[in-house]
Amino acid sequence: MERTRPAASLTRRRFTGLAGAVTAGAAIGTRTSGANAAVEQPFAPMASGRSLRQPNILVILADDLGWADLGSYGSPDIRTPYLDRLARSGVRYTQGYAASAVCSPNRVALYTGRHPGRIPGGLPEPIGEPNERDGIPPEHPTLASLIKAQGYDTAMFGKWHGGYLPWFGPQKCGWDEFYGNYSGGLDYFSKYNHNGDYDLYDGEDETRDPRYYTDIITEKAVGFIGRRHNKPWLLNINFTTPHWPWEGPRDKAVSDELTERMQAGEEGVLFHNDGGSLDTYREMVESLDRSIGRVVNTLRRTGQLRDTIILFAGDNGGERFSYQWPLSGNKGSVSEGGIRVPMILSWPGEIAPRQVDDTPVYTTDWTATFLELARAEPDPEYPLDGVSLVEHVFRRRGLGERDMFWRMRDGRALRRGDLKYVRIDGTDHLYDLAADVREQADLATRRSADLASLRQAWESVDASLLTYPEIG
Repeated sequence: MERTRPAASLTRRRFTGLAGAVTAGAAIGTRTSGANAAVEQPFAPMASGRSLRQPNILVILADDLGWADLGSYGSPDIRTPYLDRLARSGVRYTQGYAASAVCSPNRVALYTGRHPGRIPGGLPEPIGEPNERDGIPPEHPTLASLIKAQGYDTAMFGKWHGGYLPWFGPQKCGWDEFYGNYSGGLDYFSKYNHNGDYDLYDGEDETRDPRYYTDIITEKAVGFIGRRHNKPWLLNINFTTPHWPWEGPRDKAVSDELTERMQAGEEGVLFHNDGGSLDTYREMVESLDRSIGRVVNTLRRTGQLRDTIILFAGDNGGERFSYQWPLSGNKGSVSEGGIRVPMILSWPGEIAPRQVDDTPVYTTDWTATFLELARAEPDPEYPLDGVSLVEHVFRRRGLGERDMFWRMRDGRALRRGDLKYVRIDGTDHLYDLAADVREQADLATRRSADLASLRQAWESVDASLLTYPEIG
């Protein structure tokens, strides 16, 4: 049964939207935002002359979470106290970017540290059907395989979306344990995916659990953290929340209806174009927040919190019910709303609390960062496209100006400093994000030389990537 937001609450959203927009807008290039406004300070690494120890590495991904869907990013009516607390414990990034505007290419980038277009599995947007081409080859080095070689335990719970069995999978790519789904989206209760296939696996074997999927993933993560570990570990928690279908923890009846329609042969059911609401979406995000609170509390209870670096991020821009203001565009678009995501880094004792960093950072930067912290060397045959942030985060050194690159079948973008070159619908645009984060004032004609320079830089990177296969 779909629940609708009471009229009074809808009215409140209209009135508070402007206030939330101002708050979120302040976060674009300043130190204050939302729930953190009174306490955040500009980013400044902790002064320390000692070497960093090998940490446990916890990477938490939300799925299709909008840039401003958290309280600390300006959401007017979604309450996320645990994620806001995580933000206060470390650094909140105002210009954190996904490597792609859709799910699987960004995950390919995170796992490999390289632009998605370096391998065939990074070309689908997203990976939709099982085949032997679309995925991360087992022989390709990954964050997990390289870190595992340094003595780490490795595990992943939740959404893989790096290729289907029998050709691809986390345990073929360096993760010791896996429990979750291989596809891009599945029903939260029945576990059937958008292809109509059952998609809950313990390793490579089907398993059954009818409970709410967010809770299952949380339970698996809590169990892993609570075990005795004699060596450091890498844990990827890949929630599907708040990806469609629009089902909160109490929406089993909605699941039953959608699953019945799928099993009757109706196509496209899980896209749930005929369902969902702002109220359901809020419940999904708040459920995600509580789950992350459980995970962090388990670290604290087991005495591992100060030994663990935690990255929380969205995997790409938000969808229909997301709150993105002041960004334009959403999932699937190379506009800011499609690629800029909430991003939080915490490591108590090594990263000072209550900081906000306006430095643009990128999915593949984190791969390089975690490899360096784990003292793992990238494979020279597969050079990384990201830049390690260790010097920036821990030793007060700036990143300097660099290019950030995005390629989609239907769009392209390159950012250099505050300038962003975009091609959408075959037309080139140029924006100054410092002055116009909403990307409404097109400078393509006034600054044609800058446009040409950024376009040439984009084309240079593009020439080093695989070409998209023909459609049809």
